[in-house]
Amino acid sequence: MKHLLKKLKYRRPDEMEKAILHQAQKNAYLFLIAALLFWSLYESYQVYHTHSRLNLLPCLLLVTAVIIQTLSQAILTRNAVKGDIDAFETEPFIKMIIIICIAVSIIATTVTAFIFTGVIL
Repeated sequence: MKHLLKKLKYRRPDEMEKAILHQAQKNAYLFLIAALLFWSLYESYQVYHTHSRLNLLPCLLLVTAVIIQTLSQAILTRNAVKGDIDAFETEPFIKMIIIICIAVSIIATTVTAFIFTGVIL
């Protein structure tokens, strides 16, 4: 695998490249969240204005993206302070459990909404 990566001229990024990559990913994430929020509001307006069927896809994508970001942040925080004696590890763990419960309830609500609106999964 190392030989293949070396042949493709792949190398580990330095600190400046990591900072640039992090900022680019942050900008892309914020853009996607804003676009999905706008799309969700537009779909809600269309349902209100034209009495058409509700498209749950933008809402589902928006909620899923926020849940994945929050859950991954909690997991990375927990892993970062895993070996530290002074760190209080219970709070991120409880936060992860709460986030997982919220995610499961949102998924169940979305599936129920799909079933009630007649969408075939």
